[in-house]
Amino acid sequence: MRTGFDISLIQRGARLKRTPFFEATQRHGAIGYTVYNHMLFPINFDDLEAEYWHLLNEVTIWDVGVERQLEITGPDAFKFANLLTPRDLTECKIGQGKYVVITAPDGGIINDPVLLRLGENHFWLALADSDVLLWALGVAHGSGMQVRLAELDVAPIQIQGPKSKGVVRALFGEPVLALKYYHFLETSLDGIPVIVTRTGWTGEVGYEIYLRDNSRGTELWEQVMEAGRLFNIAPTGPSDIRRVEAGILNYGADMTLENNPYEVGLDWMVDLDQEADFIGKAALKRIRDEGVRRRLVGVGIAGDRIEFNMTKWPVSTEKGIIGHITSAIYSPRLKKNIGYAMLLAEHAEIGTRLTVTVPGSGEREATVVRKPFVDPNKEIPKG
Repeated sequence: MRTGFDISLIQRGARLKRTPFFEATQRHGAIGYTVYNHMLFPINFDDLEAEYWHLLNEVTIWDVGVERQLEITGPDAFKFANLLTPRDLTECKIGQGKYVVITAPDGGIINDPVLLRLGENHFWLALADSDVLLWALGVAHGSGMQVRLAELDVAPIQIQGPKSKGVVRALFGEPVLALKYYHFLETSLDGIPVIVTRTGWTGEVGYEIYLRDNSRGTELWEQVMEAGRLFNIAPTGPSDIRRVEAGILNYGADMTLENNPYEVGLDWMVDLDQEADFIGKAALKRIRDEGVRRRLVGVGIAGDRIEFNMTKWPVSTEKGIIGHITSAIYSPRLKKNIGYAMLLAEHAEIGTRLTVTVPGSGEREATVVRKPFVDPNKEIPKG
């Protein structure tokens, strides 16, 4: 195995936390990290395109222990969870998950977690990179509801790719294959308590295993690697190529607190007709009625291969700058540059011609196109 990444290159002191799988990711040769939810997050073990092809053709394991779990319990837990999100949680059964947005009073997006309902008044939120616990504590303080909030020492890993079913069957047996998309089961693996969910961040068939005993992170990782040996499993980081192809958004890049669900195409999660109130309801009604001033769109960018953007590139027309690229990358199988752009709404129609300024490369022609770029009906992850 390769030598691990020198973590002193990006950390001084003990401020940043490590996931329970950190030692395993070092052992298996992680060559890059970023910081996510105040934790070290391995971003790759190999060339990013090689990892992408492995995800498409084989099976991969990711350390996503940085997805911190906000637990909501107490007599008013359901009412409180429903207050945080515009998605109607009466439609979420025990044992089921939902992709949700957490909204501010002005309709802005605070986070876009996966919510798991473990009991009548028991919820977990698997959080993207923002401090939702602090927000929830403030809301709880002013709500008068009887709730208990905690950030759990629970850490997920993802098993993603077309051969992922074989790996989880080897680990947990045939019953795990009966899981429906966005459902989960509570179980154990050689005494390691876990939750297995039929979810992922790839647009591919996949699962997540939530470790409930952080002292056994390396043990769980190695068991997954052993079970996956027959299926050519490989550790990787999150594939931005694949998630952009799939139309999956990255909080902090493609949407922030400044954006609302209508701008970024997540209005299908806004249930304004539900009887219950939720934070941002009045603002989101107004936004729906008045329309948005900008929209997140898919774009195709002409010219030679681009590298994944590190900044938000300017987008313009003959009228001047009209927005910016939020994510852009080269798709090896589509053999083209694809991405998302946040544009003034009047320029968001399919077919609109644009100019993108790419650092170090100059101006590129671009066009507003449909997204997702691959599998528009999202059938692959349900397979």
